[in-house]
Amino acid sequence: MPKDLIIVESPAKVKTISKFLGKDYMVDASVGHVRDLPTRDLGVDEENNFAPHYEVIQGKEDVVKRLKAAAKKAGTVYLAPDPDREGEAIAWHVAE
Repeated sequence: MPKDLIIVESPAKVKTISKFLGKDYMVDASVGHVRDLPTRDLGVDEENNFAPHYEVIQGKEDVVKRLKAAAKKAGTVYLAPDPDREGEAIAWHVAE
């Protein structure tokens, strides 16, 4: 049976949460934001209702690959962001 994956923001939380949950869960961290609007372009599609165009932040490519690989192995993926707007944004970007 595959383990469930819990994604948190901080690597420090991974160790703490893993202690509580035990070996039945995988816990990994996004290490903060993983996507943002482009720095050199407008970042929205003017002809498509100004839909935003996000890109993976430079240097976070390995984090995204690791999380995708873990999610493919997991039975269920849970996002556990900090209870603030920034945490919600990070979780949304990870989900996308």
